[in-house]
Amino acid sequence: MNVRLDDLAQPRFSTEAQQILDMMAAMAPQCPLDADALHARASSDTGLDDFGAADYRERLDVYLGALRDIDGLHGGGVVNFYGQLLQLLKNRLLLTDLVGRHPEIDDIELRAPVVIAGLPRTGTTHLHNLLAAPPTFRTMPYWESVEPFPLPAEAGRNPEDPDPRRARMDVAVSVINTVMPHFALMHEMTTDHVHEEIQLLANDFSTMLFETLGDVPRWRDYYQAHDQTPHYEYLARQLKAMQFLRGGRRWLLKSPQHLEQVPVLNRVFPDSIVVFTHRDPVPVALSMIAMITYSARMHRSPVPVQRIASSWIDRLEDMLGALIRDRDTIGADRSIDIRFDDFMADELGVAERVYALAGEPFTEEARAAIGAYLSGHQRGRLGNVETSCEMFGLSQDDLRARFAPYVERFLI
Repeated sequence: MNVRLDDLAQPRFSTEAQQILDMMAAMAPQCPLDADALHARASSDTGLDDFGAADYRERLDVYLGALRDIDGLHGGGVVNFYGQLLQLLKNRLLLTDLVGRHPEIDDIELRAPVVIAGLPRTGTTHLHNLLAAPPTFRTMPYWESVEPFPLPAEAGRNPEDPDPRRARMDVAVSVINTVMPHFALMHEMTTDHVHEEIQLLANDFSTMLFETLGDVPRWRDYYQAHDQTPHYEYLARQLKAMQFLRGGRRWLLKSPQHLEQVPVLNRVFPDSIVVFTHRDPVPVALSMIAMITYSARMHRSPVPVQRIASSWIDRLEDMLGALIRDRDTIGADRSIDIRFDDFMADELGVAERVYALAGEPFTEEARAAIGAYLSGHQRGRLGNVETSCEMFGLSQDDLRARFAPYVERFLI
């Protein structure tokens, strides 16, 4: 099934989706995008008041200002951003409290993580889930990435009982599927789907994730102007805390952000094994822009599709330029480049190569688990979203010229 998104600029919704957005809009007056109000609500919800080091407040203020700059921001969008920011603040409170009660968390050793770095649509999600199928690596399901630390009132529950964090994510996923029924064709999201640590980086209010959630040039410029090392260190602390809570011997991570943060990744995780994924950047860029402009309907109308598309071409050119510059920071003994077509032609073979680089035995159990995953996750089984340069006011010749240095470095 091929789907053409003909309502990107002027979103159309089903009756059920519109009812959800109307209900959210009615809640907007109680959900101000205001730092003081968000902090007060986070403390009230958790019974805690220590958010950790206060340097994040400046970053939060910059992001809030960028959100208020979004033209066409509707009531449902206000509630959506309020809920996201509230959860991030609650996560900070819960982490600070957890480490305060268990300082031994900081002494936990993080074994060399295996890190997948690549743009969306280059096979990163497929590779992530494929490698996560056996019990070899510690990964985080979507629900845990959003709520990594339990609320005090829920922390002492019987581990045999259902986790209320999963139930809350079931509701959120249902809303996403109703309001954006074609999103799964671009990036499948379920409650238990393996998710990215970029969600954890958001807890320190310094991440590229914010750029994908809304058109926030003020935030983008601020983020790009700052060293991300302390925020990757905050990520490492969260991984230790999650390991303390739910176990795991070695993390499997994945994020496009790492492409432009290779030196930082190498500094904070000096023994990491990094898998770089590559694909023709023109269709990759078009798919990514389709995903971003489609999801914009969650918070704004109309959607300035061509303006967003133009800004993301600039952004991707920057990212890939940083990768060209910094790729060799991590040597061949700890890294590998995987081209999309090679991966699709031999998925098990690529998995075996990653295992070998990581020094992990590719056992029959691992092979069987990956085979079982592959049998139920054929490429394109949910359908495909059609894209073209014309949809976004872009020129293919211009894109080819701008991405030529990356293609020459990694794909030829």
